[in-house]
Amino acid sequence: MGRAEKWPLVLTVVVFFCLGAVVGNAFDQKALTMLSEEGNCRKCNLSMARLAGEDLSRADLVRANLSGADLTGADLTRANLAGANLTSATLASAIMARANLTSAYLAGANLSGADLTGAILAGADLTGANLKGADFTGATWIDSSTCRGGVLGYCLR
Repeated sequence: MGRAEKWPLVLTVVVFFCLGAVVGNAFDQKALTMLSEEGNCRKCNLSMARLAGEDLSRADLVRANLSGADLTGADLTRANLAGANLTSATLASAIMARANLTSAYLAGANLSGADLTGAILAGADLTGANLKGADFTGATWIDSSTCRGGVLGYCLR
């Protein structure tokens, strides 16, 4: 096989591996079904899932992988997200009142306009997160101090 004839084969192999990598990072459909039916999805893979506007109040998502997930406007009131991976997730305008985010990974997440009143963020990683307009009134901050009300976008102690 000549050099020019090998290019289509090489291109096919590269495309195959690239598609495999994308599919490999996608969420597990069984996990999504379990979450919607039972409200319980501990340690499950929901990375890149589209959950915008969903009612996930009181959901048990301990140590779940929600990296890159779209949770725009989702209701996560009293959800248990302790140790969850929410790296680069979109949580804009999400309702996360009294949610447990203890030791959650929120690096690079978009929390703009999110309601985090009374949420527990002790030990959470907020490195590079967008907190613009987020309400942390009464929240337990990453250093375990309590946030006062009246200021949006950061924890006023």
